[in-house]
Amino acid sequence: MSIEPEHLEPADAVASPIPVAPVDPAPPSLLRKIFLGQDGLRAGWSLLIFIALLAAILVTANFVAHKVHPRDPNAPKNSEITIKVGMINESIPLLAVVLVTWIMSKIERRPNSVYGFGGTRKVAHFFAGLGWGVVCLSLLVLILWKLGLLVFDGRLIFGGDVLGYGAAWLFCFLLVGLLEEYINRGYIQYTLTRGLAGLYRWAFKTRHGEALGFWTSAVILSFLFGLGHGRNPGESPIGLLSAGLAGMVFCLSLWRTGSLWWAIGIHTSWDWSQSFLYGVADSGLMAQHHLLATHAAGKAILSGGTTGPEGSIFIVAILGLIVLIIFLTLPRTRPVAVAHVETHRSKPATLQAAPSQ
Repeated sequence: MSIEPEHLEPADAVASPIPVAPVDPAPPSLLRKIFLGQDGLRAGWSLLIFIALLAAILVTANFVAHKVHPRDPNAPKNSEITIKVGMINESIPLLAVVLVTWIMSKIERRPNSVYGFGGTRKVAHFFAGLGWGVVCLSLLVLILWKLGLLVFDGRLIFGGDVLGYGAAWLFCFLLVGLLEEYINRGYIQYTLTRGLAGLYRWAFKTRHGEALGFWTSAVILSFLFGLGHGRNPGESPIGLLSAGLAGMVFCLSLWRTGSLWWAIGIHTSWDWSQSFLYGVADSGLMAQHHLLATHAAGKAILSGGTTGPEGSIFIVAILGLIVLIIFLTLPRTRPVAVAHVETHRSKPATLQAAPSQ
């Protein structure tokens, strides 16, 4: 004999969930809004921290250096830069920039490579830049020589000294290229770009914020790069202009390749060719133990005068040629800014990489 239940309720009625009202997330605090944006720490604060850390390290290093090796005020001033002095003057700031950039990468939770040392084909781009630097500087020297604006006086070093001093100066100018590119077009370029890109998007509701931010920061930093050469003895207005224009050219290679390696290469060999190979002034500075002895002749606006070939008006044509070389030899596969944003889409929203170079 079986007992039938008097009443059976539907199964879904028994297991029906209780509706829960959605809970709105708590609005971010005022302090969080001030310091953090959609892409993490705001660009303005990032730049302030970077500059403060870099200044503190460099001031400390300079203080220690003067205590360990005080300068003799009565020592004669050498008009030529020695290899030792050149390496010291470049390596200490370079190490400081690398250290501070690494610290900022940890604060911002971004890979250090996004600040200019990433990209593809790094070695190929670097050596291509090295080759083009020698070619383009040699072309400028050839023009000046053919027009009688540069005179070759003879050879200064021979035998094994050519390889020894040549290699030492090449390494020294590699430090120069690394320092000047990394400090001008590395972390600062990246961070200023993302800050300006955000402003452009907010103010104009444009989808070209990254490009506008990149080229605005390129103009600002290239102007400062050119202005910074004004401290060199023998510098001229055209020399300052050419330095600023060169900064824009280097930014173009960064925009095309997503890295600084091509710019580092051409920067290295350009300076090496001037200072060691042809023995001309480099932004008003002369290097000791160079291969050839030369001197400028004629009007300074044409020959470059004490500034060197970079002070010649013909430098504008050479920079135009380098721009053409960049467009022809450095194909841009995709926008740099898009590449960097895609790299960081897996991160939390508050820590995503900003629109980049």
